[in-house]
Amino acid sequence: MPANQEPAPHSDPASGEASRTDRTVAGLRARLRHAVKARVWRFRLFGLLAVQAGVAASLAWFVGAQFLDNPSPVLAPTTAVGIVAASMGTRLRRTVELLVGVVLGLAVGDALMSMFGIGPWQTGLVVVLAIIVAVLLKGGGSLLAQAGGTAVLIATLEPPVRELSVPRFVDSAVGGLIGLAVGLLLVPIHPQRTVQRLAEPVLDPTIAALHNLAAALRRRDLGGAEQSLTGLRILGSRMTALDEGLGAAQEVVRLAPLRWHQRKILAHYTRAIHHLERSLYGCRAVARRLTKALRDDEPIPDEFAAAIDLLATSVQTLRRVTTPERADPQDARRQIITAVELVGKAQGKPARDPTRPHTHRLGYSGMIAAGEFHTAAHDLLMASAMGTDEAGELVRQTLDRAGRD
Repeated sequence: MPANQEPAPHSDPASGEASRTDRTVAGLRARLRHAVKARVWRFRLFGLLAVQAGVAASLAWFVGAQFLDNPSPVLAPTTAVGIVAASMGTRLRRTVELLVGVVLGLAVGDALMSMFGIGPWQTGLVVVLAIIVAVLLKGGGSLLAQAGGTAVLIATLEPPVRELSVPRFVDSAVGGLIGLAVGLLLVPIHPQRTVQRLAEPVLDPTIAALHNLAAALRRRDLGGAEQSLTGLRILGSRMTALDEGLGAAQEVVRLAPLRWHQRKILAHYTRAIHHLERSLYGCRAVARRLTKALRDDEPIPDEFAAAIDLLATSVQTLRRVTTPERADPQDARRQIITAVELVGKAQGKPARDPTRPHTHRLGYSGMIAAGEFHTAAHDLLMASAMGTDEAGELVRQTLDRAGRD
């Protein structure tokens, strides 16, 4: 080897092993942080459930023992706890259906098992008759399932007790009513906080997916764009849970005296959440069309990626200002309008030919994505408490200004 030639660099096995160890440790820490965050979120969302269930079980046991002359009132607290758990984040009608199903299954089971005894055909008969009665009562799926399931438990686990002065279905009905009373009157949920916590698993992944989509567009990374689109698509079930939580919160402020003072605030918050949800569906449509644009090798100007980043930032800003007492929504509105202006620049200036509204800075899918983006921005402006006409006019003026620049 010549004297002036340095040996070729080589990788150090020890440093490579250390690097792999560091990555493994970092991955474990990230998973641990995610697990802790998830547990904290669940405790914040369902922590009140433990208090409600404990109060309902205690009251149901006391009423069953003292007023229903039941020395071992098992069904009353059991039903009370079940109703409290079922009512968390669900509509009142569904909770009532569950209660009726439990009582109906108990009544049919006790009536038939006392005549025919316990056995396989008796169990089948009890289930059939319980569900038939539920159907005749025009019950929904919750009532049918609960009636049949309770009938099975009564028919197979515990025979009827004839010496009770009060039938067991009355015991269960009283416990269920106590559970409803605790959830609505004594220890009602905080409607706004519950909805906020249900919105977190919708908004956080949406913001992250939009930022990832913008980064993928800058790299023209089709795989990254498809991954972002998948992340937006899987949020459908969480949006459904959020809608259910909104309905339950509205029933709480309507029926629970302790929450009546929150009606106005919750109405404002509900309106904002509904418009946010609509904008998220629009963002999913934008991601779908831009992914198609990448797949077809269409041009996507940098302004479009910057607009998507800014729209994600505006969603993050809006989540902090969706209640009247918190902050002025002007920052979020400015971010949204700037994003609309960037998309207008991405579309290009108006062409002289009226049949060609814009120059070819965007392709077919890109132009559709721009339209979807305008709709999503319009919904976000409405989420900031702006009126429909005002938001629409502001978007149109912004696009006209972007076309002239």
